[in-house]
Amino acid sequence: MHEGSCHCGAIRLTLPATPTKATLCNCSACRRVGGPWVYFEWGTVKIEYDEGARGEYVWGDRTLTRVFCKRCGCSTHWEPINPEPGARQGVHLGNFSRELLASVPVRRFDGADSWTFIDP
Repeated sequence: MHEGSCHCGAIRLTLPATPTKATLCNCSACRRVGGPWVYFEWGTVKIEYDEGARGEYVWGDRTLTRVFCKRCGCSTHWEPINPEPGARQGVHLGNFSRELLASVPVRRFDGADSWTFIDP
């Protein structure tokens, strides 16, 4: 298990397993908040919040909520608004150790146009 947090520590995340790959997306939201993102089945990431720390932003087709810390501004994860069986959530890998971040292979994804991976 890997533990991480936003910069101030008001939102804490524990991954259920070591990620084997990550995605760096260039869509209008991801290119602004950075990445890379790793994905897990909905409900398997343990997330704890200090009171008043959770901020939310919903955009586009209104199926996902991006969660950020209202204190330090760090984007921590996104989650489905209406999760169905098999749904997943994304976790911002930048909130974890430099060692974990360096060890996970990153793929580039064109979420702005083609909706395909654009690795060389």
